[in-house]
Amino acid sequence: MALFSREREEPNILNGKIPRHIAVIMDGNGRWAKQRLMPRVFGHKKGVDSLREVITACKDWGVQYLTVFAFSSENWRRPADEVTFLMGLFLQVLQSEVERMCRNNIQLKIIGNRSHFSTELLAMIADAEEKTAANTGLVLTIAADYGGHWDIVQATQQLLKAQPELISSFSEADIQPYLAMAYAPDPDLFIRTGGEQRISNFLLWQLAYTELYFTDLPWPDFGRTPLNDAIAWFQGRERRFGRISEQLDSAK
Repeated sequence: MALFSREREEPNILNGKIPRHIAVIMDGNGRWAKQRLMPRVFGHKKGVDSLREVITACKDWGVQYLTVFAFSSENWRRPADEVTFLMGLFLQVLQSEVERMCRNNIQLKIIGNRSHFSTELLAMIADAEEKTAANTGLVLTIAADYGGHWDIVQATQQLLKAQPELISSFSEADIQPYLAMAYAPDPDLFIRTGGEQRISNFLLWQLAYTELYFTDLPWPDFGRTPLNDAIAWFQGRERRFGRISEQLDSAK
C-alpha cells in the first residue's frame, strides 16, 4: 500500500481554523490485534496504514506539522521480541517511504535519544532526514526513544554547556532553542487513540497549552474521518491562553 492513500469522504472542517501542528499518540495497536486473536505485531503493521491516511489528510487540509509518538523511552520495557519487531518496522518504513515523501514535498524529522539504535538504523535516519531536508510542505516528526523528561534534561544540559554563565539564572526562553522540537510551534491539537487519557511523557514542555483530544478508537481504526472529527472538535474550543473570553472578544 502506498504511503499516501485517500478515502472518498470530504472534510467538514475547511471553513474553520485548521491546527497548524497536530501531535498524536498512536495507541491501541496491540489491543486491536488481541481482540482479533492475532499477535500484537499485526496491530503495529495495521497502524502504519492508519499513519498513511493521517499523513495524507494533514497534507490535503493544510496542517503544517504532524508529530507522532512511535516509541517512547519507556517502551524498551516491553517484551524483547516486540521491541525488535518495532525497530525492524521503523527501519522498513524508512527504507520504503522516503522517496515518496520527497515526491510529496514532505520533510521528515526524527526526535529522541538515538544512543540505543543500531548502526544501520542510525544511518537510515540520517539518510532520510538529509533526503527530505529541502522539502517545504508538511513536516512529519517521528518521536522514537523519546520522553518529555529526557527532552527537558538534554535541553538544559545543552544550554549550560553552551552558556555556563547561566547556571545560576536561566529562563524558559533560554531553554527553548535546545528542545528537540525547537524548529516547530507548540502543538495546537493533541490526539490520543486507544481509550487512555494521559499524555505519557510525550512533549511535556510543548503541550502546556495544547487542546487534548482523547478517543476510544484504537489507532488501527483511526484515519481520515476520525481525524476530521478531532479537528472539528478543536474548532469548537476557545483558546484563551490564560485570558478570559471577554478579552478575546475585544481583540477581534
